Amino acid sequence: MSIKSDIWIEKMSNECNMISPFCTENISKEVISYGLSSYGYDIRVSDEYKIFTNINNRVVDPKKFDDKSFVDYKGEVCIVPPNSFALARSIEYFKIPRNVLTICLGKSTYARCGIIVNVTPFEPEWEGYVTLEISNTTPLPAKIYSNEGLCQVLFFESDEHCRVSYKDKKGKYQGQEGITLPKIIDK
Repeated sequence: MSIKSDIWIEKMSNECNMISPFCTENISKEVISYGLSSYGYDIRVSDEYKIFTNINNRVVDPKKFDDKSFVDYKGEVCIVPPNSFALARSIEYFKIPRNVLTICLGKSTYARCGIIVNVTPFEPEWEGYVTLEISNTTPLPAKIYSNEGLCQVLFFESDEHCRVSYKDKKGKYQGQEGITLPKIIDK
């Protein structure tokens, strides 16, 4: 398995529509950078958020998630409360090839402000908009800039195809369109 370069990422995006929309350069002037980088792709956060709130005094339960734990918000910036988090989605839609696995890491600009981005790997043949978890680890409110870079995706290509892909498993997050909350598959 090897990490893939900007040349491979651009080729796969052009040939297989792996990232859409695809930005062929790294945009960094007056914004938090996004687009193609040397060995990855910096994805942007959309202007749609679900901000965690405790106003309804709910328990966070991944098996019985109560969407009243969030407040929906849309705007040019999102203020994440101290020691809290928000969910968002990427602007880019991904179609991961069968022999590729990705890892997504937060950008250093945000990390240096105590803002941590958590995203699970994009499995082979997963596709959809990425649901992004943005944690504010500070005791202060934190600002997130919509339509700018939030995290970087690294692509790892195997010399073999996997036996069972996310698509084969009919994964519960396949083809997600918006910010997707936790799901449990019914029997």
